[in-house]
Amino acid sequence: MESLRAKKGFICDMDGVIYHGNQLLPGVKEFVEWLQKEEKQFLFLTNASSRSPKELQNKLYRMGLEIGEEHFYTSALATAKFLQSQAPGCSAYVIGDHGLYNALYDAGITINDVDPDYVVVGETVTYGYEHIITAMNLVNKGARLIATNTDITGPIEGGIAPACRAFVAPIEATTGKKAYYVGKPNPLMMRTGLQILGVHSSEAVMIGDRMDTDIIAGIETGLDTALVLSGVSTRATIKEFPYRPRLILNGVGDIAI
Repeated sequence: MESLRAKKGFICDMDGVIYHGNQLLPGVKEFVEWLQKEEKQFLFLTNASSRSPKELQNKLYRMGLEIGEEHFYTSALATAKFLQSQAPGCSAYVIGDHGLYNALYDAGITINDVDPDYVVVGETVTYGYEHIITAMNLVNKGARLIATNTDITGPIEGGIAPACRAFVAPIEATTGKKAYYVGKPNPLMMRTGLQILGVHSSEAVMIGDRMDTDIIAGIETGLDTALVLSGVSTRATIKEFPYRPRLILNGVGDIAI
């Protein structure tokens, strides 16, 4: 634990680590106060694509945490950055909420449901049959399939909800084309996070609640890793994976003790 506390940079997942739905998790306030008091570089990096950094900032403010907008980075921003670097000025048919749309607009990507360069899929509460039909036909016509993240479910108050990979699955199944997933555990998103923090991977730690996105992303990017049991993982489910986090914590509050 002391080697973790000595790290310069902290990359933290949000869902299941900082909050469940609109409920702040125990120990989070103390953890954030510790980060600020110790003058750590920290970034809340989330695979959720629905909200913008400003909205995430406001959400935590309503929960009693004052954190600057610069401390948030989403898979929507990572996806927009990826498309901007691959095909500047491209167009996309988008299945997602305003956080994804705003990120794409800001990157100069136009919305196109006739002959787009890409079909981009993120989380949305309005997903439906018509989305699947449109997406599969556009992919069959040559549009490349991009997804914001590989999460198949995400934690919510009272249980779990389908996430991005669940929405992509019928499009992949009906077209035979596999999506390129931009968010964690893709090293692209992790390297951007380290660049934002301005620290080397050896000086940073990845804190998350998912073995298949957070922990493997940290391991493959060369970060120290800490799994918290406040989200989807349990000590039993950890055994299902061939890799391990260096530390297992009840929650991020354990770091601030």
